[in-house]
Amino acid sequence: MKYCFGIDVGGTTVKLGLFDVEGNVLDKWEIPTRSENGGVNVLPDIAEAVKNKMEQRNLAKEDVAGAGIGVPGPVSSDGFVNKAVNLGWKERFNVEDKLSALIDMPVKAGNDANVAALGEMWKGGGAGAENVVFVTLGTGVGGGIIIDGKIVTGSHGAGGEIGHIHVEDKEEESCGCGNHGCLEQYASATGVVRIANKLLKETEQDSVLRSGEVSAKTIFDAVKAGDALAVKVAEQFGKYLGTALANISAIADPQVFVIGGGVSKAGEVLLDYVKKYYVPTVFHGCRETRFELATLGNDAGIYGTARLILDK
Repeated sequence: MKYCFGIDVGGTTVKLGLFDVEGNVLDKWEIPTRSENGGVNVLPDIAEAVKNKMEQRNLAKEDVAGAGIGVPGPVSSDGFVNKAVNLGWKERFNVEDKLSALIDMPVKAGNDANVAALGEMWKGGGAGAENVVFVTLGTGVGGGIIIDGKIVTGSHGAGGEIGHIHVEDKEEESCGCGNHGCLEQYASATGVVRIANKLLKETEQDSVLRSGEVSAKTIFDAVKAGDALAVKVAEQFGKYLGTALANISAIADPQVFVIGGGVSKAGEVLLDYVKKYYVPTVFHGCRETRFELATLGNDAGIYGTARLILDK
């Protein structure tokens, strides 16, 4: 086998990559995600894109190991998707079998955040490690846990749902999942803004955040500039995330935490606040765990799904 395909299905676009078996990306492209009508077109569109690329590059089927696919929803270890609302998929079905029949080659499937974790372990911020926890701080908080080079899927496909660890008993607003006090409510891009807006309302402290847009970027830019109120936001953010990761360490004991997603663009300053609360909270045996920023960006999913099929 010389090649494989990595496929990352998002609510708006599907990212596809053609890789060699060493993990070098030879080609990458996108197609729209047609999620209307119950998402009936999503897999046929992917199959067509894969077949077209094989024809375009004159690839023989026997030279392709198969395709890995990541989807935004729980995926069991045997390939069943338990609903993917963003894709219009409301029924439980085996995505591996269905796509495999369409492209006539092996398929392995995983949850999108889990395969992104696998990608970062393989070729990104966690390269060289076999035990990695990946945390993605975007609109929500996602994650993936890799132990001995393998994704921890769990019995319900919900392994690595880091964003829904309970971190606050006094929260009155509900998380998108329906619970109260989830990590996602404080460490996501929207969560950081929420902390900032609350502090702006409760105090009269001067801050550059009182004039102009309040976003994760402007908050951490203000932190770097020494804005006292923004620093308070970063302290709260760091306490919630650092403590949650300390709890994860006691279970997974990773070599490295890789932090990605839009909020991570703040850079090293973000890691400083997380480590400030991680180190004094964590079990002593896990105190030396490394923290790294993700490096693959939006390509983490296609790298991870390529690795998924190569590891099958």
